[in-house]
Amino acid sequence: MRHARQHAETRIRERRHRLAHEAARLMAESGIRDFHQAKLKAAQRLGIHDDASLPRNREIEDALREYQRLFLGDAQATGLRARREAALRALEFFAPFDARLVGPVLDGTADTNAPVMLQLHADDADAVPRFLEEHRIPAESRTRRLRLDRERSDDFPVWLFSAEELTFDLTVLPADVLRQAPLSGIDEKPMRRASASQLRQLLAEDEIAGYETGT
Repeated sequence: MRHARQHAETRIRERRHRLAHEAARLMAESGIRDFHQAKLKAAQRLGIHDDASLPRNREIEDALREYQRLFLGDAQATGLRARREAALRALEFFAPFDARLVGPVLDGTADTNAPVMLQLHADDADAVPRFLEEHRIPAESRTRRLRLDRERSDDFPVWLFSAEELTFDLTVLPADVLRQAPLSGIDEKPMRRASASQLRQLLAEDEIAGYETGT
């Protein structure tokens, strides 16, 4: 009985591993941005339909890093650095709104289609579109639902614009959200985010690591 249970658990672990890597491949090659969508598509492709075998989003993210390291290598690293440098310029530009970098450019999984995602903070939500208009930056408006904590979710304004051949994605949050980041859709923990000074430090660390590895 115990042996059968261990065998079943091993099979589930193997399936989770296969699904995580297939979902990561789909995200890397097809430009899918949504973990849930990639997970379901991978399950369909592999013919795995039991919920216990579905990997967590964090497992897929780890598999995506591994895929990018193995198959994209220097090209991905160069593109990521260019996006982080552009993100730093954007953080400095949007400094009046206590801007923070979030998402794939910060966590290191950004591909060639990944937008530079910033969170801006202002109690007057119209302050951001006014700022964009004053600087003659045409932007498209959307909304995004975020979980502020375990009990609270809300829709927030989002502004998209293009610059430096990149897409910038701005979510406008109330000023008090600066104290605690919204919850990540990946693991439901507070999102990782970086200020301009923190991103500057990250870029410096990346440069040092590049010299040490000769890349």
